[in-house]
Amino acid sequence: MAEGIHFYEPAQGHGLAHDPFNALVAPRPIGWISSRSSEGTLNLAPYSFFNAFNYIPPIIGFSSIGYKDSVRNAQETGEFCWNLVTRSLSDAMNQTCAPVGPEVDEFALAGLTPRPSRIISPPHVAESPVTLECRVSQVLQLSGADGKKVDTWVVFGEVVGVHIAQQLLKDGIYDTAAAEPVMRGGGPADYFTLDAGQKFQMHRPK
Repeated sequence: MAEGIHFYEPAQGHGLAHDPFNALVAPRPIGWISSRSSEGTLNLAPYSFFNAFNYIPPIIGFSSIGYKDSVRNAQETGEFCWNLVTRSLSDAMNQTCAPVGPEVDEFALAGLTPRPSRIISPPHVAESPVTLECRVSQVLQLSGADGKKVDTWVVFGEVVGVHIAQQLLKDGIYDTAAAEPVMRGGGPADYFTLDAGQKFQMHRPK
């Protein structure tokens, strides 16, 4: 083993105080997903495994460890929204992490306002400055390298509607830092945000 390197095989355990995996792949944008059950119950939950995967058509996806309400709702209705978590909404987002039953409306639990979407049925978080309305394109159960299925489900959705608060558009360009997005770090409770002082630019080689 190289000097100064902690190496481990995940199947054999990491040997540390806390599993470092999701701290290494970090910070990650948060998939704050709003959905509606086939019976009409609203659901709002954050997922730390989330990202964008395609430009045209725009496709995003979130991963759920366990077949949770968001996955079931998305699969049954074919729709969900992604809501941007900002610094001012971080406490409310954390409230929606609560392990409650599927009959509980997390909008009400966290004191948030469900705003009707333009194209799809599930509402979005009115307090969030950015929302993506999505129609489900794929739901995949993950497998390990040995081909065995694991209890993790990835929901991909095509973005069919985009909401952006006007104050975040500067000369027609979205100001990422001005939104103060919150991202998931590692450890049991680490989160990050960013500001304009951390921005730098690099243009692709021609």
